[in-house]
Amino acid sequence: MQSTTSKFDILEKAYDASHFRELGHQVIDLLADHLEKAHSNSDYPVLSYQNPKDELAYWEQDFSSESGILDVFKNILEHSIHVHHPRYIGHQVAVPALVSTLAGLMSDMLSNGTGVYEMGMAANAIEKIVTDFVAKKIGYKTKTSGFLTSGGTLANLTALLAARKAKAPSAIWENGHQEKLAVIVSEEAHYCIDRAARILGFGSEGIIKVPVDKEFKINIDLLEEALDNAKSNGLHVIAVIGCACSTATGSYDDLDRLANFAEQHNLWFHVDGAHGGAVVFSERYKHLTKGIDRADSVVIDFHKMLMTPALNTGLIFKKEEDAYQTFAQKAQYLWDSQHTKEWYNSGKRTFECTKLMMSIKVYAILKTHGEKIFERNVDRLYGLTEVFSKMIRKRPNFKLALEPESNIVNFRYINVRGNNLNKVNNEIRQSLVASGKFYIVQTTIGEDKYLRTTIMNPLTKEEDLMALLDEIECIAETIVR
Repeated sequence: MQSTTSKFDILEKAYDASHFRELGHQVIDLLADHLEKAHSNSDYPVLSYQNPKDELAYWEQDFSSESGILDVFKNILEHSIHVHHPRYIGHQVAVPALVSTLAGLMSDMLSNGTGVYEMGMAANAIEKIVTDFVAKKIGYKTKTSGFLTSGGTLANLTALLAARKAKAPSAIWENGHQEKLAVIVSEEAHYCIDRAARILGFGSEGIIKVPVDKEFKINIDLLEEALDNAKSNGLHVIAVIGCACSTATGSYDDLDRLANFAEQHNLWFHVDGAHGGAVVFSERYKHLTKGIDRADSVVIDFHKMLMTPALNTGLIFKKEEDAYQTFAQKAQYLWDSQHTKEWYNSGKRTFECTKLMMSIKVYAILKTHGEKIFERNVDRLYGLTEVFSKMIRKRPNFKLALEPESNIVNFRYINVRGNNLNKVNNEIRQSLVASGKFYIVQTTIGEDKYLRTTIMNPLTKEEDLMALLDEIECIAETIVR
């Protein structure tokens, strides 16, 4: 049995500043070396793929070994995907600006939960500055309010709660809803909208999915019919949701016409701009979200195209009061009154009480690089996508699913005999991932499998994209042969 003294020594070491300083320097050096390799060496793998069984066995062995913590950090690095690699062209995850990762270190060490002002003075004040800044970029002119939360799923759920509060019976928080509620959304909407509606008790019937047009945008011409059918089935529609942009295809719904529809029928208008809402920072591309300033609520992920580590999402309300009426419960040990509008007690407005200091990560980027950094990033990623699309169109072995509006490109290899297109494209993707040379994903549109890239890294170059197509053709020839 350990003595009391030895136990105390272990605790002291866990908080020893000199040990922290020494280890911290070593970890920063490790990460900086990794970045230099990822940026300059195309042979450095994007991912050293292992199957799940082998990966679990590796870490089970490590857990029972005598490996030191620096070795553990090295091994985590080697066994993780490298989003800073220019040939990471896969999921919609930000390539974090390096200063934001240092802000994350500060957040983790300070461990200030921001639900209550005293526990997060700086973070709550900075959060208001950041969300007011976003509201201005959206184009809101009235007194707005917003907050940060852990991801688009939670943000969209909170927005629909606000919609329910605004458009359903006022006593719903206490008594539950006695009528069947529903929302109207594109069939291409992110799955979290479906999930949020089910969590709210709307059921499958309460998620009215409107078909898309040939450009994968919600078909505006079918909205009236969808609403009439819902009413005939005894549903009370409370909201219509616009995608900016859709996850699978990157298509932007016509937000202006959706706003017209919402106003005409007294519906809450919500915009899920988790990925593509970032274009509000870009003079060149903000036209894609024309009408977003008419939305009652908007979601934008900082951890997608705004260079911030996950998870970090802004939910902005056009009217300040809507941000405070979503939740109405007593918590006497936290604050005196639930009904006062206190931006500095964020727990009144979010699911999260002990919330990370998310705002300081965004603030650190803005203070270090200025607000133009977000515009430059969006312009770079969308501009690279236009170049990549031209490359694909010039090669007869490839076909685009549609002309991309965002930095999401769906395409596939087509020089295949018979009906093996889906099989061949699936094998191409598997081979790419196994090689470690590139990381891309795939999606299904209709019955067809497509290779799917999302250009997220501003350090990706045209030659990386050219090399990707060359590699795919080489793999495909081997598979077909």
